[in-house]
Amino acid sequence: MVLSQKDKETLLSNLQLRFKQHMERHKEILWNEVKTKLEGNPKALWSLHQMEITGGEPDVVGYDLQSQMYLFFDCAPESPIGRRSLCYDADALASRKKFKPENSAVALAETMGITLLNEAEYKYLQQLGNFDTKTSSWLQTPATIRNLGGALFGDFRFDTVFIYHNGAESYYAARGFRGVIRV
Repeated sequence: MVLSQKDKETLLSNLQLRFKQHMERHKEILWNEVKTKLEGNPKALWSLHQMEITGGEPDVVGYDLQSQMYLFFDCAPESPIGRRSLCYDADALASRKKFKPENSAVALAETMGITLLNEAEYKYLQQLGNFDTKTSSWLQTPATIRNLGGALFGDFRFDTVFIYHNGAESYYAARGFRGVIRV
């Protein structure tokens, strides 16, 4: 869970480039302050590296004054390609009798050290650009829905953010998940 020096340098370089290319996502945040926080948090760097290598294109999208943490969301235009064809969670995976996917979104996110975006975070992300115009992304699902076998996902179609439901055991080649990490 610790990056090599080369991987750390490559990741920080990619994050800095993306930060500069998309200043509209973090208007009043300074890269040097973000970098300082990152360099002091090897676990977060490892998680961001996992986001990066699975196609998430993580970027800073805000700063939480209360916790004094930067928020990194997956900002790839479409749901990260290395995190698709997953059912929602371990219970959903266990319930499948045939054609099981390799993993679940919740389990993979946990392994990566991130959490799925919730509905509010997903809608916030959509204010920063048009994401998931051809794909969809699983979202954190309230227990009241999950206990009944469902799970939420979102996408962007017809100039509108849609939040839908599906059976948690379902999976599709065009559905992945987007994560968040707080640093």
